[in-house]
Amino acid sequence: MRYPASEKLEIIRLVEQSHLPVRRTLAKLGIQPARFYRWYDRLQTGGPEALEDKSPRPKRVWNRIPDAIRERIIQLALDEPELSPRELATRFTDTAGYFVSEASVYRLLKAHNLITSPAYIVMKAADEFKDKTTAPNQLWQTDFTYLKVTGWGWFYLSTVLDDFSRYIIAWKLCTTMRAQDVTDTLDLALAASGYLASSTDVEGVSGKYFEKRLQRAPDQAAQDDEAAARLWEESERLAGYSVHQP
Repeated sequence: MRYPASEKLEIIRLVEQSHLPVRRTLAKLGIQPARFYRWYDRLQTGGPEALEDKSPRPKRVWNRIPDAIRERIIQLALDEPELSPRELATRFTDTAGYFVSEASVYRLLKAHNLITSPAYIVMKAADEFKDKTTAPNQLWQTDFTYLKVTGWGWFYLSTVLDDFSRYIIAWKLCTTMRAQDVTDTLDLALAASGYLASSTDVEGVSGKYFEKRLQRAPDQAAQDDEAAARLWEESERLAGYSVHQP
């Protein structure tokens, strides 16, 4: 399926602002990662107009923005430098009553060296982070784990993991995957990290359960080895992979 440049740009914006990992967001949109990254590279190097499919025939410039309008757009960009090309295009169209596209504003700003760094950067997946962490609280990872409960439906386990210690700092079982669910889990992590991730009182302590800075015995259900084994087997079945495979 061929996408017009406007739809490609909209897909890129959705991925940039999604709280889900890039590949998971693309899977929900039905876009192949390789295809998306080609679009993204073209956007970064050539702006929105680079997303247009190339035509074998050169286009005639029949709708060039008048010089007076171009000067007003530049002045607006100088007056409000925090606005992106999309926001500038929208603001100018609303206030001046003259439609300009994001691509046109981008080209104009680029010609005057007024393009700033993007607010969001999509990171391509790699085997490991280039800049490795050397201490707790330097990098946190967030994730959703899908849990299907027979007779109840889908639940989503939101977690915050400290990259250095590999400890799950906070978790929350949710019925949705909204941005607010991630924010709530991060708030829990912020409340806990000051003690568990950095206090010398728990240095060297692993595999224990804490509540309000006090070590507590986990629930009886959490200590059921048979239930843990069944959960592991079911997880392997759903993932189609076993750590016991040669």
